[in-house]
Amino acid sequence: MNRQAQPNLSRGQIVAEAFELLEEAGLENLSMRRLAARLEVQAPAIYWHVTDKAELLGLMAREIYAAAYAGTGPAADWRDWLGQFGRVLNAQLAARRDGARLCALARPPSPADAPLHAGRIAAPLIALGLDEERALAHQAAVISFTLGWTTFETNGPMRDYLRQMMDFDATFTAGLDALVSGLRA
Repeated sequence: MNRQAQPNLSRGQIVAEAFELLEEAGLENLSMRRLAARLEVQAPAIYWHVTDKAELLGLMAREIYAAAYAGTGPAADWRDWLGQFGRVLNAQLAARRDGARLCALARPPSPADAPLHAGRIAAPLIALGLDEERALAHQAAVISFTLGWTTFETNGPMRDYLRQMMDFDATFTAGLDALVSGLRA
């Protein structure tokens, strides 16, 4: 059976509406059925554009990461780039309800695409003097720290309690700077 895209519905529209639903209802209430209702289509219409919810979450996560990469400006060196990237990623994750949880749970692209994605992910740091292996490892460390921190920071009741004790932005920046300064070329 040949699959053809449903008219008047695009993958971009589906992802944008999924972000709206995420903002209103949270990750635990993001369902393909609810998304279809918002788009005023039957759920099967969505499956012409995305294979399942896991793929949808992956597309949403990629959009968050793409915004972080796009928001990271020119850097003096690889440490500067990593620091900028961590701060921009933190802002992107925090700007979306459950953004950090979504990125932590999202399914990666196809394993066959891994070498292609590795080259793209590593490119900014390779341009600043790191080899691909270290570029990927250093970014993984920054992403892991940032995902964990943002999850911690956006945890409602705990966040409110801890804000009485610390400045989240200053503490995040201090932790990120310590992590980045400890990385080796």
